[in-house]
Amino acid sequence: MPHIWKPSVTVAAIIERDGQFLLIEEETSEGIRLNQPAGHLDPLETLAQAVVREVLEETAYDFTPQALVGVYMSRYTSRRRGTDVTYLRFTFCGEAGAEHDQPLDDGIIRSLWMTRDEMAACQERHRSPLMLQCVDDYLAGRRMPLEMLHTHASVFEGGLT
Repeated sequence: MPHIWKPSVTVAAIIERDGQFLLIEEETSEGIRLNQPAGHLDPLETLAQAVVREVLEETAYDFTPQALVGVYMSRYTSRRRGTDVTYLRFTFCGEAGAEHDQPLDDGIIRSLWMTRDEMAACQERHRSPLMLQCVDDYLAGRRMPLEMLHTHASVFEGGLT
């Protein structure tokens, strides 16, 4: 059977409060990096469910997605590991809710709030090359309604194979 190329599907959240954006600082194979709360789409969940879960796991905040800012694709090549991955990233914007007293995901050092200018001043620390682009798209008012995303019932049927 021939090899089938598949991008890795991820979700990310843009959460703004008083001109600052909620970020995470995390340990990666490339060192300590900054990112929006983000992660992989898991089996048996919608994109919106995935971003709500990731925000809670990485920041301890509840999250209510309100719109899709954009769909982005990037390629990452790890010099250390020799791996090459293409990411397909769905970035949502929305409101942070209650903050819970719970441990953060493994590798997450802390959550923090930064302005767009503060983020731009430390791009060498960004985990994703899309981080600032997503914020700029958000600030430019780019929004797609969540109704544009549809998850067919077959995603939830029959469990994992």
